Amino acid sequence: MLCGNGGSAADCQHIAAELVGRFGKDRPSLAAIALTVDTSAITAIGNDYDFGAIYARQIEGLGKPGDLLIGITTSGNSPNVVQAILKAKLMDIKTAGLTGSNLESKLAASADVCVHVPSSDTPRIQEAHILIGHIICAQIEKELFGI
Repeated sequence: MLCGNGGSAADCQHIAAELVGRFGKDRPSLAAIALTVDTSAITAIGNDYDFGAIYARQIEGLGKPGDLLIGITTSGNSPNVVQAILKAKLMDIKTAGLTGSNLESKLAASADVCVHVPSSDTPRIQEAHILIGHIICAQIEKELFGI
C-alpha cells in the first residue's frame, strides 16, 4: 500500500502500477495499491471523519499483518500520511517513508524505515522519490523473480 498527497500521490500510483503491471520484465503481477485513487472513499472518509483519516481508515479495512505501507511526503509532516503510518504500525504492518531532508520529521519518527532525500526543494525531492521507487521495484523483481 502506498499513500501521499499531490505529486507524492501521483508517485504512489506510478509505483503501484509498476508492481501490479511490470517494471523491467514480464513476471507475475504483485499486489499493490495506491490509497490515493479511490475518490469516493477519500471524499467520504474526509467528510465523515476528517482529511487526516483518509488513508488510515483505508488501511484499517484493507491492511493485514505483514503488509507494507509506504508513505511519501516531501515535508515528512503530512498529517494524513503520518496517521496512516501510525495506524499501520498498530496493525503489525511494516512501514517505510520517503521524505526530504528533515531528519526530525513526524514521518521519520514514526516509520520503521525512512529514506531522506538530501534536499528541501520539493521538485528535486519528488524526482528522487520516483527514482527510489524504481530502485525498489527493480530490487523486488530481482529478489522475487531473479530478473
